[in-house]
Amino acid sequence: MLDFALLLFAGIIAGIMNAVAGGGTFVSFPALVLTGVPPVAANATSTVAALPGYLASAIGFRGDIRALKDAPLVKLSLWTVIGGAMGSALLLVSSNEAFALLVPFLLLLATVVFYWSGPVRAFASRWRSVVTPFGLGTLLPVAIYGGYFNGGLGIILLALFTMWGMQDLHQMNGLKSWLSFALSVMSLAIFAVAGKIVWGPAAIMSVGTIMGGYVGPAVSRRIPLQILRLSIAAVGFGMAAIFFWRLIKGV
Repeated sequence: MLDFALLLFAGIIAGIMNAVAGGGTFVSFPALVLTGVPPVAANATSTVAALPGYLASAIGFRGDIRALKDAPLVKLSLWTVIGGAMGSALLLVSSNEAFALLVPFLLLLATVVFYWSGPVRAFASRWRSVVTPFGLGTLLPVAIYGGYFNGGLGIILLALFTMWGMQDLHQMNGLKSWLSFALSVMSLAIFAVAGKIVWGPAAIMSVGTIMGGYVGPAVSRRIPLQILRLSIAAVGFGMAAIFFWRLIKGV
């Protein structure tokens, strides 16, 4: 019952975080590990649990997605799926020990990118003149990262879209949600075939992410964005510190 409550609560918090500003993986992945799910399976399960939220967001931004006249949506979706498949396959050949070694660094990287997303996007905007809009060369590495470790993917995608010259934040969020959903569907298929998804925790956490995604907009209207960002960053840095400690202690 304690594990059930933890997974449901973590799913709710992750759903709220993803709906408001992103960073839900900072909560969902550690919660799965703490309930005894091995690191590789926890990462796969966390990605699956986030999928309903991505779909809901994509549906909510469907008008903005349709307004993307210049974006080759089919091409972008295809390359995202291919990159996600490559990243997911890379995760499957990683041992739990090797992935556990990388986790604290990935969490730290995702948190830094999340919290300093403004400067990251400002820096990315300087590369507009040398980066091909909607180019494979920049999208594929990001998709591979997303297939391997989902944490911070949304913020990295927004920075990438800025490099492409996109300016409408609603359209950027819509494209981000759709590509994240497409990537997660491919990851789900690969992880399911490989038997890496722990379905019980995934189902419990998915219920939580749906609940959190539903109340997220209301939360965002009541809590200042900066406080939310600080809270999410604190969770991310805290979780990275915990996993660094586990790594050092050999837990």
